[in-house]
Amino acid sequence: MTIIVNGKPREVKAATLDAVLAELGYNGAHVATAHRGEFVPAAARAACRLEEGDRVEILSPIGGG
Repeated sequence: MTIIVNGKPREVKAATLDAVLAELGYNGAHVATAHRGEFVPAAARAACRLEEGDRVEILSPIGGG
């Protein structure tokens, strides 16, 4: 299916947010995620089902001072 990841269309086979993260190479990374504009905590990613055309944001923390 095609979903929008960080503003760009991506073809994925996975149907849940946690599986999409693994498919896209984020497995084990500390990231923040949003689905359809709503924050999704790490513990809820396995239950977050994706559908064709859904928007997903994946953000990595940036350190600095």
